[in-house]
Amino acid sequence: MENGEERQEVEKISAQGGQHNLGALLQEFGRTKIALENELAKVVVGQKDAIRQIFAAIFTRGHCLLEGVPGLAKTLTVQTIAKILDVKFRRIQFTPDLTPTDVTGAEVLEEDAQGKRSFRFVEGPVFTNILLADEINRTPPKTQSALLQAMQEREVTVGTKTYKLPDPFLVIATQNPIDQEGTYPLPEAQLDRFMFNVKIDYPTLEEEEKILTATTRGGESPEPAKLLNGKVLIGMQRLVSMVAASQYAIQYATRLVRATRPTDESAPDFIRDWVDFGAGPRAGQYLINAGKAFAAMDGRFAVSIEDVKSAAYPVLRKRIGANFQAQAEGMNTDKIIEKLLETVPPPKIEKFSKRGEG
Repeated sequence: MENGEERQEVEKISAQGGQHNLGALLQEFGRTKIALENELAKVVVGQKDAIRQIFAAIFTRGHCLLEGVPGLAKTLTVQTIAKILDVKFRRIQFTPDLTPTDVTGAEVLEEDAQGKRSFRFVEGPVFTNILLADEINRTPPKTQSALLQAMQEREVTVGTKTYKLPDPFLVIATQNPIDQEGTYPLPEAQLDRFMFNVKIDYPTLEEEEKILTATTRGGESPEPAKLLNGKVLIGMQRLVSMVAASQYAIQYATRLVRATRPTDESAPDFIRDWVDFGAGPRAGQYLINAGKAFAAMDGRFAVSIEDVKSAAYPVLRKRIGANFQAQAEGMNTDKIIEKLLETVPPPKIEKFSKRGEG
């Protein structure tokens, strides 16, 4: 299928979003996801799980925090996704001397030809569709906090005026987990605003050979096609919100989140031993929303237990505070989540008796 035809097919999702034929739309959604991945694969090799999680966050209006050592194409991945989605993209390189107004913008004093002075607001780079906050932990908390209102309310207040951000609006931040010199840890309030904490791992042997082949052979780099636009992306986000989440899936997500809290009566003993604090209600919301995105990307009508489990690692990873005892026993948050998934059972489905029995 030609790129122009692909885009026309994708636009049907936005145009038909209010119609009853949800099954056909979800099937089209699944094909669109595959087309997006194929275009991204022209530039980025491997990282399938991370890319799937990033797309799930985008389709549910969630923000992402990408963690990985330097050289794993974190920035390239975000830039390429923005090109494929054909939305406005800006990048901020966070540094120790960055100020909040460098992010949000500021009011400047101007003088017209008659000598009359007035203030005019100059938008900062946050006024975009996808904002790449590169190495977000290299700037002080004062500047980090400039994103708090933008990420939660999708608006910015400067002086006495509040300005709405474009729709869609997403923050994708990167962070190097091994180099902590000259960095400022993100506060829990900001970490909680990220839907996913996505780990970017080293490539496999075959993937690394492909990377070396593609980047050292010379010639022009492949250019991915533009498949969507902002309007179509909003339509896809609305479609994902229509995916059903049964009470069964919601109960499981609730139990999973509550089990991370050492003070909760349902918490397993290892949580009480290894965890200082657990996840809040927002984690449950993200588990369900991520499950909807995973289901939609597979062309399915409803969230499954496996969808919730798939979302558990990126959602809970930064919302569980492992203590010193856990670290001394070689337990990190991923291992705690793994043990939690093994321990917390899905709720039982009630069996309905036949009419006239019981």
